[in-house]
Amino acid sequence: MVKLVRISRNELPAPIRKKNDNNCYLLNLPKMKSKINIKLPLTDVEKANLRKNKIKITDIPDFATDELEALLNATTARAKEIYALAEFQTVPSVGIKFAEDLVFLGYYSLNELKNKNGAKLTDEYELKKGYWTDPCVEDQFRLVVNFANTHDTNKTWWDFTGERKKFRTENGYPKSRPQKSWVEILGYTKKDKKT
Repeated sequence: MVKLVRISRNELPAPIRKKNDNNCYLLNLPKMKSKINIKLPLTDVEKANLRKNKIKITDIPDFATDELEALLNATTARAKEIYALAEFQTVPSVGIKFAEDLVFLGYYSLNELKNKNGAKLTDEYELKKGYWTDPCVEDQFRLVVNFANTHDTNKTWWDFTGERKKFRTENGYPKSRPQKSWVEILGYTKKDKKT
């Protein structure tokens, strides 16, 4: 419940005074920095429901999954997935592909990643995929765990490269690590540089 309180103009500090069309003073507080470029694999019906309810994709993390379920006319599982994909992309330098990787591992919120270990998440991910991944993927796992614990928006995945290199030099990889790399399995080829 919202409680409205009448205060005089003079009680508001100048930087937060803003007059609206109804001659009321509103608090002009800075908004929380939100990621503008969230991409989601939405169906046409889901997009139409967002428009109908006047909800921007960047606002999806502000809703609970049961609210999204009702607003999007989606199943519980689908609402949970959409929420997860949106919330994970609020982490600096995390895009839709890595958000999908986190859902692939069975995570649906940043809260579930608190106190996890980025190296162990990488090991689990590689086992589940059946190939070893680019080392920067581990840096992203470390970033997401750090963000889940601290909400530090100043760090990006490359801030964890040194930490990963030190850890892997000291501890190596598990014996169960897949033998083939993502490059071999996914069929990437190296482009020749033109001279």
